[in-house]
Amino acid sequence: MGVVIMAVADKIAAELDDLHAEETAPGMAAVALDLARAIDGTDAPTAKAVAARELRSIMADLRKLAPVESKGDAVDDIAEQRKKRRAAARQQSAAE
Repeated sequence: MGVVIMAVADKIAAELDDLHAEETAPGMAAVALDLARAIDGTDAPTAKAVAARELRSIMADLRKLAPVESKGDAVDDIAEQRKKRRAAARQQSAAE
């Protein structure tokens, strides 16, 4: 069982999808992907460093622009449980 190494461009493309960057900032997303491909396409350390620095900057901006996704936290879980208990209590009251 070996380690699977993904190219920088593949990883950036996946993150761009997660960030919905094509919808929020399509130009910046395209530049980010081009920079990632440039990193993959060169063995020159200086060129990689320059592209990586620019890519890091653009990705930071794209992360800030990404829509906030509402993921449940403990408070949401408690609220959902309370909602279910109240609905069950109403059904039981109506049945009696």
